[in-house]
Amino acid sequence: MDRRDFLKRAAMGLTAATLSGLSGTLADSPAQKPNVLFIFIDDMGYADLSCYGNTKIRTPHIDQLAAEGIRFTQFYVNSPVCSPSRVAVTTGQYPARWRIHSFLNDRQSNRKRRMADYLDPAAPSLARQLKAAGYVTAHFGKWHMGGGRDVDDAPHPAAYGFDESSVTFEGLGDRLLIKNDALSKQSAALGQGQITWVEKHDITRMRVDQTLDFIERHKDQSFYVNCWLNDIHDPFSPAPEQLEKFKNVSDNPYEQQFFAVLDEMDRQIGRLMQQLARLGLAKKTLVILASDNGPTDWPRYYREGLLPPGDARPFRGRKWSLYEGGIREPFIVRWEGMIPAGKVDQTTVAAGVDLFPTVCKLTAAPLPPHALLDGCDISEALLGKPVIRKCPLFWYYPNTPKPGKPDHVSPMLAVRDGHWKLLCNPDRTDMQLYNLAEDVGERTNRAEQNPEIAALLSSKLLDWFKALPIE
Repeated sequence: MDRRDFLKRAAMGLTAATLSGLSGTLADSPAQKPNVLFIFIDDMGYADLSCYGNTKIRTPHIDQLAAEGIRFTQFYVNSPVCSPSRVAVTTGQYPARWRIHSFLNDRQSNRKRRMADYLDPAAPSLARQLKAAGYVTAHFGKWHMGGGRDVDDAPHPAAYGFDESSVTFEGLGDRLLIKNDALSKQSAALGQGQITWVEKHDITRMRVDQTLDFIERHKDQSFYVNCWLNDIHDPFSPAPEQLEKFKNVSDNPYEQQFFAVLDEMDRQIGRLMQQLARLGLAKKTLVILASDNGPTDWPRYYREGLLPPGDARPFRGRKWSLYEGGIREPFIVRWEGMIPAGKVDQTTVAAGVDLFPTVCKLTAAPLPPHALLDGCDISEALLGKPVIRKCPLFWYYPNTPKPGKPDHVSPMLAVRDGHWKLLCNPDRTDMQLYNLAEDVGERTNRAEQNPEIAALLSSKLLDWFKALPIE
């Protein structure tokens, strides 16, 4: 979309965010209601999977999942950090609406950053809607939407519609805690659930075991299950024999550890897919795989003279950045017999907030009454028909924490509309405008050459920001 087309469309009022903000007529729900398995990986870069460009190691099992479904190249999470990203996929709304715009920490830190201590259980919940539609629901893995540190009054996952759950130190209820880990020890002191102490390198296998056990027990029912892995978040702790396999792949010891963990995670996801097929559920189950934000960018890596592990190329930025490397993520969907195999969708601009209305559409689950969702129904795209997004996407991230590399530190606000992306701060400083069709690396600021577009997008962005409950 060039400058003239963009301004013409804006004048027609087509950039308003609505649930019908996609071109074409949405298809009716499929006659068969699918089970839903949502795999959410922690801190994975856009190019960490070999099907997205990793040339150092292969991820054959996830690659196979992509080959059996659709791989999207323009999928965004709604924050460059974990908690708000997870709130967005849970609620279908921008996470700052619920005063969650960075990772949830202890009470003092949350208060200092003007954040809630946990996701309000009054918020919309995808699991709750699917449960209302007759699905059995479960969450296994990282939660980080409330509970842990000194927050002992956060609701358990059941409050959001989950029949079963097992979380980690960033949630309450039954949980797997890591041996010799300070945050896990804090979590154990809070009680509230069955606690199982485990080695960190065993957690992904155990999450897959829990997921498979749930699926096997409910294979004759409609089910929705989150398998939200703690991998591949640092610090990495692979089993010694797993680490040995990657000693010669890199001179960077952190990258060796990272590849060892990535390889094991890929193997466990492969085991999950194999068991799903063995149970005869591959044609009955919509599998969604994504990551919550870009790869780690702690300053400590740079201080040691090493690059942090994980790959966000060809983008600028990493975790904690609103540049593409912090928020554009792998997104793979498979539903054998319903989703065409081997497709790459380079057209559809999708986001985490879209999953709520999309999954409800595909499962015939009701949308929550009186809830204004920020996401669009992209079910046509998931079924193989790319769509053109007509509603903009917005982000707020107040740079706490900041990336370790100064070039990755972005302004606090961002909007994408068509091929244009604008970033700026709430006081309008540091305004940056990029045409992502020509400059996916966000290197050439076009704000001065396109003042009308910059003015229009910054006005929309700041109006959106002013409506948020940021005290």
